Amino acid sequence: MIPILGICCGLLAIFGGVFLRPWFRLQERKMELQAQMTAEKAAQYAAHTEQLEQRVRVLERIATDKGADLSDQIERLRDGTFVN
Repeated sequence: MIPILGICCGLLAIFGGVFLRPWFRLQERKMELQAQMTAEKAAQYAAHTEQLEQRVRVLERIATDKGADLSDQIERLRDGTFVN
């Protein structure tokens, strides 16, 4: 019985080294790629959020500005030539 158990342990170790180790490496690589993709998406969302915040700031300034050039600023926004 002991020799059979020894052979089984050896086969199990070989199986783990040949099949399980590469599988674990593959899973680790998949997780790394997923983390990179998530970080890239987060950066894109942050950039988009910053752009939206800038636009809201401009609109708030226009809405609260009682100056005479309000219509000019609105027209420049429509034309896409507005600069902060």
